[in-house]
Amino acid sequence: MKPDKKQIFTYHTDSFYSTGNTILILGIGNYLMGDEGVGVHFIRNLDVSLFPENISFIDGGTGGFTLIPYIESHKTVILVDATMDGKETGTISLLKPKFSKDFPLSLSGHNFGLKDMVEILTMMDKMPEIYLFTITIEKMTPMELELSPKVKEAIPLVTEKVLDLVKKINTRKINFV
Repeated sequence: MKPDKKQIFTYHTDSFYSTGNTILILGIGNYLMGDEGVGVHFIRNLDVSLFPENISFIDGGTGGFTLIPYIESHKTVILVDATMDGKETGTISLLKPKFSKDFPLSLSGHNFGLKDMVEILTMMDKMPEIYLFTITIEKMTPMELELSPKVKEAIPLVTEKVLDLVKKINTRKINFV
């Protein structure tokens, strides 16, 4: 007989980590690696007044496992991160990953933690609905704080796309292919 997961893991949404919000917008990346830190730049330059009040915004940096309480305490998580997927630099893609294998290839240590986090949340049956916006980069540049021009130009565009997705989520008019 298979044990009931609720008997193994008891969990209650923690209002400290969600501040009562249902959506988390999370920028991740290494700020010290040039374009690889685009998710952090996105969050730091975001005009949060454009968004509804039911949203938490976090600069996740390279937080890895320490982000688990924040992710599991929201019903929906929108991630913004860099990827080296071979597309033109600055290309924005939207993925709806459900398992760690659905995430793009690792860029730096934070993705290892992110994939492991997804496995843990799935195992604990605490996986929220996740949307991942990736911005294509050409390379990581150690000890570089600035973004390349094409990646920097993508930030306002990804902001528009995230805002549009939030509106669709709040009205549940999502047509994801």
